[in-house]
Amino acid sequence: MKSVKTMGLAMLVFCFVLLSACGTNNGASNATNAPANNETTNAGGENAGVDASEPITLTMMLSGNKASEGEDFELETLPRLVKEKFPNITLEVQKLPDDQYNTSVRTKLAAGQGPDLFLVFPKNAAGGVIDFAKAGFTADLSDLKFWDNIGTGAKDDMSYEGKPYAVAKGLDYLGVYFNKEMLEQVGITEFPQDWAAFLEACQKLKDAGITPIVLGDKDPWVIQFGMYPIAANVVYPDEMDFDVKVQNGEKSLNDPKWVKTISMYKELYEKGYVVKNSLGVGSAQASQLFIDGKAAMTFTGTWDYASMTSKGAAEFTRGFASLPGNDAGNPTYVSAATAAGYGINAKSKNLDAAKEVLNYLFDGESDLFKAFVAANSSISVYKDVPLTHDLFKTVNENYQTNGKSVYFSNQMWPAGVSDVMQAKFAEIIGGQKTTPEDVAKAMDEKFQELWKNK
Repeated sequence: MKSVKTMGLAMLVFCFVLLSACGTNNGASNATNAPANNETTNAGGENAGVDASEPITLTMMLSGNKASEGEDFELETLPRLVKEKFPNITLEVQKLPDDQYNTSVRTKLAAGQGPDLFLVFPKNAAGGVIDFAKAGFTADLSDLKFWDNIGTGAKDDMSYEGKPYAVAKGLDYLGVYFNKEMLEQVGITEFPQDWAAFLEACQKLKDAGITPIVLGDKDPWVIQFGMYPIAANVVYPDEMDFDVKVQNGEKSLNDPKWVKTISMYKELYEKGYVVKNSLGVGSAQASQLFIDGKAAMTFTGTWDYASMTSKGAAEFTRGFASLPGNDAGNPTYVSAATAAGYGINAKSKNLDAAKEVLNYLFDGESDLFKAFVAANSSISVYKDVPLTHDLFKTVNENYQTNGKSVYFSNQMWPAGVSDVMQAKFAEIIGGQKTTPEDVAKAMDEKFQELWKNK
């Protein structure tokens, strides 16, 4: 996914910080381009530098798939424009499927054979910045030139002990992509605003012979895409410091609020609202079924904009909304978190050159920066960059105006807890006798096992 996870800051502070992670953050622009003569500038101090006459090959490893339409920004645009700016630098980019990336990059970094640049997730995620910084895998990026233009929350979420170790691509929302015409076909002209209304809409779709929701549960991380938005509206609204209390031993993930969250998600499967045999459907297949008009809705994040809006077998109007896990009369909390971003291998032999690439990418002016903004589906956390995709306008306005948002739950958990949640919930999907209580208990046991070793 594109998952995100982290440590125990006071929750009220965290929420304030997260709210600041939008494109209108404070900070004067001091972006600087590299010299026109193609001699790279000094990213790491007056005495560091890059010999522009010596050929350099930089490697980059990322999670994801090649763009289905047009030029892929990271695989094609980025290497091309880096070469135009720095003729002596060749950037070789590799993308791996999500389920392979974390294992592969960690194995290579641990063996001292890691890429120069790689994808890093916020905070405590598997492959998260705290994990990688503590392991000595990621370089301190404090000396990069553009930090005044990056939202405070996004910078903090990519920091460890006050120093930034990666640059976030933006801010991501989890939500529901939906087929407007299918909803209108059953009399729904406005997306449901609470859980009861959402269930009613699903039933109307099912009664009309339309598959309400398609999910690719064969890829286990997909289970998070519905679980966290529900938790955002059940677990946290009255107790924003819930996870801090869990970390301090005052609460547990075996709490009734988590049991309720899991039970609500289970209801979608029990009532037949999710595509049959979802454990045999991969995320890519689920996306294809959605764009082919085979289901009315799917759960994923802003990062999936390209695949969710690509051309399929059916022509229809897309919508995007928060999954309303709230009771009627209560506001819907947005599930929002800092997106994954770019880090540099602390042991890279071309550290200064890699920093120059990031300085150029985020200089705020260059063709490369403009191409990044145009291709990036995450909500920008760079100063004064407007919303790129109107599809996210409603959710973004709710986030900006009401400030009702909760980070993805696993940001406050040690890496591994979400894996247990996914595996145990998959047992429910598969028809085993596993209960929501069993899932919550397993989550808490894994949390306690891992947290005491942090």
